[in-house]
Order: sequence, then structure tokens, then C-alpha cells
Amino acid sequence: MFRNAIRQKRPAERLSSLASLSSAEGLSEEADRFLHECYTELDRTAELPARRRAVAAAIHTSGTYDHTFAELEYGARVAWRNSSRCIGRLYWQSLKLRDHRDTDRPLRIAAECVSHLREATNGGRIRPTITVFAPDRPGRPGPRIRNEQLIRYAGYKVEDGGVVGDPRNIELTDTVRTLGWYGHGTAFDVLPLVIEAPGYRPYIHVIPQDSVLEVPLSHPRHPWFADLGVRWHAVPVISDMCLEIGGLHYPCAPFNGWYMGTEIGSRNLADTDRYDLLPTIAANLGLDTTTDRTLWRDRALVELNVAVLHSYEAAGVTIADHHTEAHRFLKHVAKEERAGRVCPAEWSWIVPPLSGSATAVFHRYYDEVDVRPNFVRHEGPPAPTRAQ
Repeated sequence: MFRNAIRQKRPAERLSSLASLSSAEGLSEEADRFLHECYTELDRTAELPARRRAVAAAIHTSGTYDHTFAELEYGARVAWRNSSRCIGRLYWQSLKLRDHRDTDRPLRIAAECVSHLREATNGGRIRPTITVFAPDRPGRPGPRIRNEQLIRYAGYKVEDGGVVGDPRNIELTDTVRTLGWYGHGTAFDVLPLVIEAPGYRPYIHVIPQDSVLEVPLSHPRHPWFADLGVRWHAVPVISDMCLEIGGLHYPCAPFNGWYMGTEIGSRNLADTDRYDLLPTIAANLGLDTTTDRTLWRDRALVELNVAVLHSYEAAGVTIADHHTEAHRFLKHVAKEERAGRVCPAEWSWIVPPLSGSATAVFHRYYDEVDVRPNFVRHEGPPAPTRAQ
């Protein structure tokens, strides 16, 4: 439900942002703006003057400051609220914070990522969750996770030029193989985590099998579908984005909502540069694929999405369909407007990749603004590492 990417800042924007925050003055301005918003929305304005003075003093002394738990929780939730590419923001206030800012060692980060998976999976009743690790500090960047999501499937190049698994992850698969990991060579090998932190070699961590809930796909009307051996994981935990709150950057803050069916059925499994399953499904359906005018891709795409929704529901795993989620998003927009807030949204991401014009979100435009707190993509090189 958090989309696979949220908003990617342009390099110039990011460099400008970093430059503006490189000074204590710039950080103070960002912090002050956030504190005013936070304490006003939380109805704690009586505490604001003292908190502002404490933060200003910390920045003057050390060049940075620390968020309280309440500030971090509020900031993480508002970052979800401000995520312009996410259609599932109605429940932004339900995001559960796991505060591990004292954690910057790769082994401990890996262990907490596994705990995040277990807690967020919740037996299939997915809980929106974020785990926040150590922030960037002056002269010491925070840790990073190289994986796009905590759960991603390997992509192996084969001799005939094809790919077994997910072509999107060929580069990461090659990287972890150079670090000593070898999968089973199947289409659904879960990649290990790759964690980088100052003072440590890149660390790879194999995710325990019992912490990864996967859903085998079947179809309510076509028994042959189960024989394809297709499956997908239950929880989309985005792990390569930086959480920005009040001028502070948390480069390692994996977070999740739950899937919308089209993310799996119309993109991950259907895109020609991903699993590209539509020709296989069309062949099994007996469709005429000799010309696009038969709309064989459209018909196969619908059946693939039917299989995804059916399978997750049968497995008791939370998933949203795009029609329901579209109505929920417009409800969210209306609530934000009543609260006097702008609701950032990118039309091309909010409109689902299946039957877009049949959904409620298609027939209007949205405010494309970049506001903070938010989740942003890293720019530039990863956090520096060295041998232990």
C-alpha cells in the first residue's frame, strides 16, 4: 500500500536541501518549523517554547539535536501522510513506531529488521510499522540498507540471455554473490539483507525462512494456475528510503503498509521487465496472442489480478483491491481538506495500473507539492564503509 517508490527528489533539489541544512542556522529553521507543526497538531502548544529553547541549545552546542519519542512517532506518521505516491494514506495515524535510534551495528540492525518482519506480518493481519535506526550525525552518516525492500527475490542471468527470478534485482543478486551468498537458483529465492554502516564491512544477513510469509497463487476458476508455481511475499517493507523530519535524516528506517493487489498483479508479476507472466497466462487461457486487437494482455492481466486477490484472501493475508483503495484515498483527501492541509499526490501514481478510468481517483487532479516530514530517495554514494 506504500507504493514501491514514493517521491524521488531530483539531484539538484537534494543537493540544495543538504546545502541548506549544512549550517546550524538551516537546521534550526527546519527544526523550528517541525516543532511548531508537531506540538500544534498534538495539542501540546504549552510545551512548545521550552522545547524550542532546548533544541536551539542542542544545535548550537553539537550541530544537531534528538527527537523525543512523541516527535519521532508524529514525524514518521506525517511522512506517510505526505507521501505523494502512496494511495493508502487514510490510516497514517495507525503507523506503529519501533524506536531503535541507538542501533547502528549491522548485526543488530539485521536482527531488528527480522523482528520488524515478524511483528508487521502479524500472522497475516498486516500492521503498518516503521523501525527507525541511528540518524545521520555531523561527520558520521547513519547506516543504510541496500535492498529496495526487506523482502526481494533474486534475479539470475542464465546462459541463453534470459533471467530466472526477478530481473529488477540482478545487480543486487550479483553484489551479494560477490559477498559470499549463493541462492538455490529458483524464481523466488529471497535475497539476504545488505547493510552498510561506518566502520564496518558491508554485512549480508540471510533472512530466516520462518519470518517471511509467502502466498502461493491460485485462481478460483482455473486449477492450472496453481501449477505455475507463482508466489509472492505478504509484507512490502520499503528499506532504501531516507526519513526526513525537522532537518534530521534517518537513512535506515524500513516501513510498511500492506499491498494493493495491482502492485503485485499488474506490476511485479506482469511488467515485461519483471516476471512477465502475461504470455504464459494467455497461453493457458487459450487466448489469441497473434494480434494486440484481441486484447489478450488485458484479459490475462485481469485474471492475474483475480488470482492475487483470491490467494491473499484465502491465505488470510491483508490486501486491498484498487477500487476500494481509490474510494479510501478520496476519503483521506476530504479529511485533509477539512483539516486545512494540502494533500500531496502524483496522479500517475495514485491512479492504479489496472482499469484506471474505472476507479474514483482517475477523474480529478491533485496538488503535487513536496512537503516535510517525508520519505525521500538517497542521493550520492552510500554511507562510507571500511574493514573492521
